[in-house]
Amino acid sequence: MKKKWKITYNAPVTLTFAILCAAILLLNEALLEKSLIPAIFTAPGNVKSPSPFDWQNPLDYLRLFTHVLGHSDWNHLIGNMSFILLLGPLMEERYGSPAIALMMIITALVTGVLNACLIPSSLLGASGIAFMLIILSSLSTIEKNVIPVSFLLVLGIYITREFLHADKLDNIATFAHIASGLCGSLFGFMAAPKKKASPRQKLSEESPRESLQDSPRQSPRDSLRPSVPGLKKNFPSEDGTIVGSIKL
Repeated sequence: MKKKWKITYNAPVTLTFAILCAAILLLNEALLEKSLIPAIFTAPGNVKSPSPFDWQNPLDYLRLFTHVLGHSDWNHLIGNMSFILLLGPLMEERYGSPAIALMMIITALVTGVLNACLIPSSLLGASGIAFMLIILSSLSTIEKNVIPVSFLLVLGIYITREFLHADKLDNIATFAHIASGLCGSLFGFMAAPKKKASPRQKLSEESPRESLQDSPRQSPRDSLRPSVPGLKKNFPSEDGTIVGSIKL
């Protein structure tokens, strides 16, 4: 019998995040004449920024979280999603969807607040989320004292690229990305992966049911019979004359 293939929404947080980023950029480019992302999905900068943080504007508090959903163009979006869609499902399977969602929210808030306090330019994009997932992935096997070399290479390349572009104020803040890496490091040390039942635990859970199904049913008459050492158990006849025999 042939198995039917099916498509599963295996990583709801990661996939929903990627779909929202693509939909927001599409609306910004095609329908709203590039006015949506600067208004809602861009974190404000400090007092020296062209768009500083306004303590009296409630929308600016929202932008501290939503800036990770906005991107400057499709190349910016594809570059970030290539990391997020690769690492996000793996980390979501390991830590669970609620934990990954909380990590993304905390990382967005930390980078948004730091940008509003220290950086003289606005901030947008999911580069911080991608950087957090890279560091989190490199620390995912820390309980086994093993750090994959491949993730260290990706980490080194990513950090090098950040410092090479540090002099360009094009809505990408190196300082915020480094802060995202620190968030990923803290999450890697503090977050506990999901507990999975071991094969032994599964067998122990299934064995009582199997033992009840496989064992013969005991009649009430058998349960009343005394247990005597050396007694050869013989079932009594209907008149009850034979109750057993003693082996000497």
